[in-house]
Formats: sequence, structure tokens, C-alpha cells
Amino acid sequence: QVQLVESGGGWVQPGGSLRLSCAASGSIVSRDDMAWYRQAPGKERELAASIAGIVSGSRTNYADSVKCRFTISRDNAKNMVYLQMNSLKPEDAAVYYCNAKIATAGGFSLYWGQGTQVTVSS
Repeated sequence: QVQLVESGGGWVQPGGSLRLSCAASGSIVSRDDMAWYRQAPGKERELAASIAGIVSGSRTNYADSVKCRFTISRDNAKNMVYLQMNSLKPEDAAVYYCNAKIATAGGFSLYWGQGTQVTVSS
């Protein structure tokens, strides 16, 4: 079993910054792609940023709406993935979910965290 636990959400004024963290725990054999998704009220869940596994060069990908403002990173030794969010806008407000492709003894599966709320308002 694998668990993903997000932290770091909260309230911030427009233009501010937050850093989200996601910790993976459990019977982890290896980690592949990891990502942050977000879902605003009344909208579908969307990809905010992703980072590939080491074998894929840890290349990153961002939604156009967050490019140059958000940075995704990972620490494989600690089973962590981070999302640094700068210059936050009201439209960035959403529940942010960690997503990871992780291998246990039974093979690779896709896991989701429970989400962390980000509120951007003055």
C-alpha cells in the first residue's frame, strides 16, 4: 500500500507564494512520473505540472496557465514532490492533488493524495 499526503496549502494574497509538498509512504520499490493536478469549484481536474522519472531525465511539463510561475521538483531519496507557486492569481485557487506512478512488489499503480486547498484572495 502507498499513501500520498499533501501539505502546504492555505490562504495567500494575489502575488504571493506557496510551496506545496507531497510525501509518499508505504511499500515503495520505485517511483516514476509525479504530478500536481488542481480542481477549482465547478471545473474539471486539470494538470498543473508534472515531472518525469529519473530514467526519463526528470523532464518537467507545465500547463500554459502556470508556466514561469510554478516550479515542480522531486526528491527521490525522500519520496517527495514539491510545487513552488509564485505570483499567485485568484484563478489559481483550487484543491491541489498530488499524483504519482509508483511501483510496489505488485507492479506500478497510479496513486492520488487527498488534496490540499489553495485560496488566493485579497
